[in-house]
Amino acid sequence: MDPFDIVSALPDKFKAAQQSGELLLFPSEIHDDHDEEIGVGFQVRLCTALQKKPVERTDLIPQEERENIASAPKDPFDPPYVPQLYVGDLSLEDTEYGTKSDYVVLLNKFCVVPHHFLLVTKEFRSQSSPLLPQELVQIYMLLLAARQANTHYIAFYNCGKNSGASQPHKHIQFIEVGSDGPPIEKLARKATLEVAGKPFAISSLPYANHVFRLPPLLFNSTPAELSQALFPPFLSLLDLVVSTVRHDPNYPTGSPSYNVILSLEHIHMIPRRHEAYTIEKTQERISVNSLGFAGMLLAKSEAELKSIKEEGIGKILRGVGLESVHELQVAGTALEVP
Repeated sequence: MDPFDIVSALPDKFKAAQQSGELLLFPSEIHDDHDEEIGVGFQVRLCTALQKKPVERTDLIPQEERENIASAPKDPFDPPYVPQLYVGDLSLEDTEYGTKSDYVVLLNKFCVVPHHFLLVTKEFRSQSSPLLPQELVQIYMLLLAARQANTHYIAFYNCGKNSGASQPHKHIQFIEVGSDGPPIEKLARKATLEVAGKPFAISSLPYANHVFRLPPLLFNSTPAELSQALFPPFLSLLDLVVSTVRHDPNYPTGSPSYNVILSLEHIHMIPRRHEAYTIEKTQERISVNSLGFAGMLLAKSEAELKSIKEEGIGKILRGVGLESVHELQVAGTALEVP
């Protein structure tokens, strides 16, 4: 299949998977929250049904089998795939190096928005590893195919143990958004740059963030041309993430964790310190992944929603992110014009 075939198949595949019971779409409602510290309206999606998300009944499995499961948990992205969740295969050849990368596209089993799907490496790759050139190309081609089909998606990648990643097997997620994109895109779009073609930071955000504005839609580009347009910017953002981490003497040991958000207009990269934020008043832990930094947080109860609004989204995101050191990094980057 090609990316356009994948995107075209999503509505029917999603409907059939939901009817079969293999895919669960949880009802939810969006609450707008304007945080003055951020300068744009962010969203909190309330989904109380996630409190009752089904879990596997291991108590019904014999003790010996339970021990085997505990010692070697099943990779949900290993074949055989659940037929109802399988959308198709994608492959991409690297003509320069003579290699081929194989991926599978799967529907997300537990959804709060329709048509949520995953791009998964067929061979195991670590979720703590950076995106490769061929992965960036596949992501962009899927986003482009969606645009050609008159829908709008963003992709996001939770990299590392403190990023909000749920599985160790490398996977990139895609969700459908409105035509104007998520809140973070509205902020990035407003930025007027002194120098094009270099990273910049959205100065109104109270945490370290690194953004690269992509060239206009690359409809007729070859995979090799897309790689050249996407991978150097990605590396420049990753360098800034590493630099931000190095400026923090108390950063946890090990590889940096970060979130990546990709649209057809921008690549965003946000370094992470913690996977979750603890509300001091209630001691509730608010888990945050890439979607939180895209401006779309998730609350699993009315109480959690209230706590998020009282605490302030900016404070929560700053608490799981890092302090911006953009002023120290500004050499060689694009300045946002005030």
